[in-house]
Amino acid sequence: MPKSHDSQSGVIRFAPALKAALMCVVITGSAVGYVWQKGEIDQLGQDKHRCEVLLTQLKRNNQRLVDQIAILHSPLSLDQRVKELNLGLGPLQPGQVVRLAEPTGAWAGERAGNRQLAERSDD
Repeated sequence: MPKSHDSQSGVIRFAPALKAALMCVVITGSAVGYVWQKGEIDQLGQDKHRCEVLLTQLKRNNQRLVDQIAILHSPLSLDQRVKELNLGLGPLQPGQVVRLAEPTGAWAGERAGNRQLAERSDD
């Protein structure tokens, strides 16, 4: 009988040590998790800042390209390029313009759904 009493007291003495070790593991795990989480938050903040800087650069570059397109589409710029490249282009002559009459009346209503191609007659 005394032997079982000794083994029971060993278990009782071991229980507080086990609880203390378990609490240390939980506290250590929480601390490591907290530090890891703070590192992740810092990394995400740096990534966000890099993306914002890149977005600002891309917006600036996009605006520069829009301005460049507007300049290149201007009539003055187009005329200058035509002269530089010696393309021989100029304003339209009256004979180069073909004017088509708008159909009217019942005939226009019948043909509204059909597509027509106009031919230029050299009379």
